[in-house]
Amino acid sequence: MFNAPRPVQPYSGSSQFGASFMATENPLLSSVYDDGLDPWSTAPSPAPPTLPSFTPSTNGFSSIIGDAVIPPIYNRAWSAVDPDNTGETSVNALSRALSTSSLPASTIDRIVSLVSSRPRVSRLEFFVALALAALAQSGKDLSVERVAALAQQNALPEPTLDLDSMAPSTSNFQDAMRMPIPARAYSTEDPWNVSKFTTTTAPKAPAIGSVNNGATSSISGSGLPREWWKKQETIFVNVLGHQGFVLNRYLVYEVSSDRGAPVPRRYSEFVFLWDVLVKRYPFRLLPALPPKRIGPDEGFLEQRRRGLARFINFVVNHPVIKDDPVLAAFLAEPSFEEWRKHTAISYEEESASKRVDSIEEMSIPSDLDDKLAVVRGKIGFLIEHWQRICLLTERIVRRREAAAVRLTPVLRPSFLPTHLPSFSLAASLSSSMLSPSSSQRLSQSAPASPLAASAASSTSSGHDSSSSIFSGLTGSVRGITSLDGQADLSRLTNTVKSLVEVNERCWRGEDCDLCNGVRQGLGAVSNHTQRHADALEHRSRTMLYSTLEALKAQRDLYIAMRDLFIRHDRLSPDQVDRLRKRIDTIGRKLETVRQAKKDGWEHEADKLAGAIEKDQASIAASLARRVFIRACMWHELRVVLHNRENTLLTQAVQSFAREEHDFSEAAVANWASLMDAVEGMPFE
Repeated sequence: MFNAPRPVQPYSGSSQFGASFMATENPLLSSVYDDGLDPWSTAPSPAPPTLPSFTPSTNGFSSIIGDAVIPPIYNRAWSAVDPDNTGETSVNALSRALSTSSLPASTIDRIVSLVSSRPRVSRLEFFVALALAALAQSGKDLSVERVAALAQQNALPEPTLDLDSMAPSTSNFQDAMRMPIPARAYSTEDPWNVSKFTTTTAPKAPAIGSVNNGATSSISGSGLPREWWKKQETIFVNVLGHQGFVLNRYLVYEVSSDRGAPVPRRYSEFVFLWDVLVKRYPFRLLPALPPKRIGPDEGFLEQRRRGLARFINFVVNHPVIKDDPVLAAFLAEPSFEEWRKHTAISYEEESASKRVDSIEEMSIPSDLDDKLAVVRGKIGFLIEHWQRICLLTERIVRRREAAAVRLTPVLRPSFLPTHLPSFSLAASLSSSMLSPSSSQRLSQSAPASPLAASAASSTSSGHDSSSSIFSGLTGSVRGITSLDGQADLSRLTNTVKSLVEVNERCWRGEDCDLCNGVRQGLGAVSNHTQRHADALEHRSRTMLYSTLEALKAQRDLYIAMRDLFIRHDRLSPDQVDRLRKRIDTIGRKLETVRQAKKDGWEHEADKLAGAIEKDQASIAASLARRVFIRACMWHELRVVLHNRENTLLTQAVQSFAREEHDFSEAAVANWASLMDAVEGMPFE
């Protein structure tokens, strides 16, 4: 039932955000997310415009491999270069895998050139490369057509690879694509050690009166213990694979935490968890879910996986929601579906089972509404600016790789296929990627931070992209890189190694010190370009999986705050005024009955008195709920929003600066080492 599209339920309550920010209770519907092709949109992925005479590589290599049985060595090799099943790897990783085949560097260079002209390599391209390596090992000609013929016969050749000896990356950067189960054991220590509401079976109502308790606030401290951010729990969401049949095929995710063994979860189970949490905690910050889409591609599925990971990591680190029993079952139960069948799940709002004690009530500032109004007034601008920062940062990452998995809206008219016959066409397409109008809009928008300013300058500047710290060591066409530095360096490494092999013997037929010295120097060049290619690859991967995700988490936080305001406007109104008027009316009627004293008046008087008592109890409960809602909003504003929007951003910025600094130092050290290595190359 959760896989089916859910009906639109437009929010029609009062709001201060304007029509563009009308939201619904449905996490799968409208959103302002725009990660390239919007992965949060319910619209199907639009097909890219067709270019004559060229086809994307995925389709071409799909026809080559067809339905042939993939040998086990193929999958083992793919797992070695793509441990998280993202669907693609780098040319650098492909070269390292092929280097374990003992083939000459010239053959490896030719195989890489045959299968990919991009800096990234798909799974099917990788498989074709392994088939070509097997042909080369058996002494046969390298031909994609021969691979296709063998695939039609269901006889893909198996290469001999020593995967255990595969050369590791020489980069000092952490491989952000590898997401192991966290090493830290789960601790019961509560990093959100703040005062909590008292749980009770029957909430006690405060005396009827004003709910604007407390004096004007004078806030100091974060409300959290020191270094609470170091105690954050981390949940990893990886793609486990597809299951089911053709008409009922679905994707399964592996959710890994330090609470137990990894558990498989369907997307519909994430939706169920969101439904439960938003009904139980309507006045808490809850990020939205990425939606499903008809005909999703690998890029969209990867965007959705990251969105699910950000959602689950947010809720497990929320000081209140993290203790929810349904969330605990979601993270630990081997079969969540079976657990749901045998467990009665309550959707009751938390205010029904919790109350605010007098100390908590007095801590709510009297100017809370003013504080919330400040956030309301700027939330739209914050979302807009953080969305722009995420978009520009992702463009920078894609520019580094020169292989955008998802094209941004302004880039959609210039869809670039994987394989192009010449780079002149790529350059011409790249030069038209940014329209004058879009560039003007970006230049007129003030960045929200120095990070955004750097991103904007690297996007709109006509100078070489290497002038920005975000850019790789590559050339550019009107500020857009046409080739990727990491991929070109990897191909350069293969070519230089091939050149060294060809010149192994001098024409003089004897040992030649000049040739030997130059050959050793070229070998040093290939080794150092390989190291720099590794560093560039890890640099872009780290930015994609670390820095960019941290920025999107900031954007998600403000969107969650906007949605919280909308839920507050919709769900916080109560019937206190109407009930008080009804009590007055019933009271007058009761007085009339008592004065008239007609037959059976005692029974009618008891009935009216009972109605008054019932309404008074409802008023008391509603007033208690008012105080609880205010306490929730104050808690979310002070403890959750204020800390996450500042502390975690500080953490991300410092990590980004450290990674860029380490990369720069490593690059300088690498080229200085090369200078020392080639200093002794002979001239005669």
